[in-house]
Amino acid sequence: MYESRHQTPITQAIFVQRLFRQLAWVMVLLAISLLLGMIGYVACESLSWIDAFINSAMLLGGMGPVNAPQSFAGKLFAGLFALYAGLVFIVAAALLFTPVLHRLLHHFHWDKN
Repeated sequence: MYESRHQTPITQAIFVQRLFRQLAWVMVLLAISLLLGMIGYVACESLSWIDAFINSAMLLGGMGPVNAPQSFAGKLFAGLFALYAGLVFIVAAALLFTPVLHRLLHHFHWDKN
């Protein structure tokens, strides 16, 4: 996917395109995760769609749910979704920082021969 140390570093324009492509993947991941969370809250807690949205968004943002779950299924879902949201955060950060870190390391290890 990325260039090896034997290749010259990519241009600034291509690097920006790479960053935007990674950002697009992160946005897709977040949109799917938000939708899954909303469906789970509607199904398990019988929340309205807007309440399910705010609860899912808050968990994905690391803040915690707005409405405390009342049912066993809702509590189980909220706990599992919170664990999932933590993993989504790590994956999203990795997707966004990988091109930057690769470019930085590439400049230090580039074989200029």
